[in-house]
Amino acid sequence: MQDEKSVSLTDPGETTDAAPAGGDAGPPPLPPARVKAMVLVAMAATFMAMMDSYIVNVAIPSIRADLGASVSAAEMTVGGYILVYGLFLVTGGRLGDILGYKRMFLTGLGLFTAASLACGVAPGPGTLIAFRCVQGLAAALFFPQILSIIQTSFEGARRDKALALFGVTIGLAAITGQLIGGVLVHLDLFGWGWRPIFLVNLPLGLAAIAGAALTMPGFRGTRRPRLDLPGVGLLTLALLLLSFPLAEGRTAGWPVWCFVMMVLSVPCFVAFGWWQHRLAATGGQPLISPPLLRLRAYRSGNALFLAFFACNAGLFFVLAVQLQSGLGYSALKSGLLFAPLGIAFTGTSLALPKIMPRLGLHVLTAGYGLNALGYLLLLLTALGAGDSLSGPVLIPSLVVIGVGQGLGVSPLLGAALTGVPPQEAGSAAGVLETVGQLGMSIGITLVGLLYFSTLGDGGSRHAYTHAFTLTLILNLVLSLIALAFVPPLRKAATAATA
Repeated sequence: MQDEKSVSLTDPGETTDAAPAGGDAGPPPLPPARVKAMVLVAMAATFMAMMDSYIVNVAIPSIRADLGASVSAAEMTVGGYILVYGLFLVTGGRLGDILGYKRMFLTGLGLFTAASLACGVAPGPGTLIAFRCVQGLAAALFFPQILSIIQTSFEGARRDKALALFGVTIGLAAITGQLIGGVLVHLDLFGWGWRPIFLVNLPLGLAAIAGAALTMPGFRGTRRPRLDLPGVGLLTLALLLLSFPLAEGRTAGWPVWCFVMMVLSVPCFVAFGWWQHRLAATGGQPLISPPLLRLRAYRSGNALFLAFFACNAGLFFVLAVQLQSGLGYSALKSGLLFAPLGIAFTGTSLALPKIMPRLGLHVLTAGYGLNALGYLLLLLTALGAGDSLSGPVLIPSLVVIGVGQGLGVSPLLGAALTGVPPQEAGSAAGVLETVGQLGMSIGITLVGLLYFSTLGDGGSRHAYTHAFTLTLILNLVLSLIALAFVPPLRKAATAATA
C-alpha cells in the first residue's frame, strides 16, 4: 500500500539518482505539494497539445485573408499538425521508455513552444504549415510521457483520480479549443488577427517547462534498451500511407493516388507486425511489444478509442462548418455554442470520483449509452426543426452528449491500460493516442465526405440543413459502434483486476 500522504514515483526496472541500481530502498516519496504541482504541469501540457488540434478551425477564414492562402493550404494548418502528431506518437512513447519520461517531456515541450512562436510570426502559408508540422512532432514527443508518468507513478484510487483529471483536460481542450480560438480571433489583440492562437502557447509552455524541471523526478533505467529503427520506419510509412489520403483526399477531389496509398498501407502494417513478432522472438526490443496487443482490455480499449474519436471529431468538424457556413454565425458565436457541452462534460467529470465507487466500470456503459442517446436526440432535433434549425435548439442534445462523454472518457483510459506493464507504459500510451488521432482523421474524412457530397454546389439553407442531418445519422452509427465495444472492455478489465 502507498502512504496516503505521499506518492512514490519509482518505476519498476528503473532507478533514479536518489537510489543506486540494485538497491532495495527506493527514492523517498515526493511531498504532496510537489506531486500536485507535477500533475498540474502535466495537465497544462496536455491541454496545449489537444487544444492545438482544434483551435485553428475557427481561424481558417482569418488565416486565408491575411496570408492569401488557398483552401487546401489553410486546411493543412489543421491537417499537418494532426498528421505528424499521429505519425510519431508511438515512437515518442517508446523514446520515453528508453531515454526517460522527464527528458522527453522537456525536449518535446521546448520544441513545441519554439514552434508555436514560429507559427505566430509566420510570413506565409508554407512557413506556417511547416512549423505546424514541427508542432505536431513536438507534441508527439511529450504527450505520451504524461500517461506514462501517471501509469508508473500512481496506484489504485490515486491513479484513478489522475486519469480522471487527464480525461477532463483532454475533453476540455477539445471542446474549448474552438471557443478559445473564436475569442482570440474576435478580440484581434494588438491588431495581430489570428496570430495569438499560437502565441498563447508561449507563456503556458515556458511555465510548464519551468514547472516540469522543478517537480518531475528524473528516471534513469537500469537497462538501456535500443530504439527499433526498422519498426519506426515501417510503422511511420504505414501510418503515412493511410493518414495522408484521409487528411487530403477530400480537398484534392479523391484522385486515384489516394486509394493507391491507402491500399499500400495494408502490406506495410502487415510487415510491421511481422517484424515486431520476429524481433521479440529473437530477444530484441520491438517498438510495440506483441504481448501488449494480446491484452483483451487493451485491444477493446483501442477499438473503442477509434470509434469514439471518429464520432467526436466528426461532430465537431461538421457542427463548426454548419454553424458558420450554413447558419452564418461568427467564429465567436460558433465557439460559444460548444460551451454547454463543455460545461456538462466538466461537471460530470468532476463528479466522477463519487460515481465510480457505486457503478464501477458500469459507468462506461452509462457514459457511452448517454453519448449515443445524445446523438439520437441531435438527429431528431434536426429532423423536427427542418429549415428552421438554429444553434440554440441543439443545446439540450449537446448537453446529453457532454454528460455521456464526461462519464466515459476518464474511465476508458484506466480500463484500456489495465494490465499494461510499467516498462511498456510509454509505447502503450503512444499506441492508444495514435489510434485516437487516426480515429479523428477517419471521422472527419467520412463525415466531411458525406456532408460536402450531399451539399454539392447548393448554398441554400435547405441544402445545408439536409447535409447536416444526413451526417448526424453517420455520427449516430459511430456512437453505437463505440457503445458495442464497452461490454468486452468492461469484462476484460474486471477480469484483469480480479
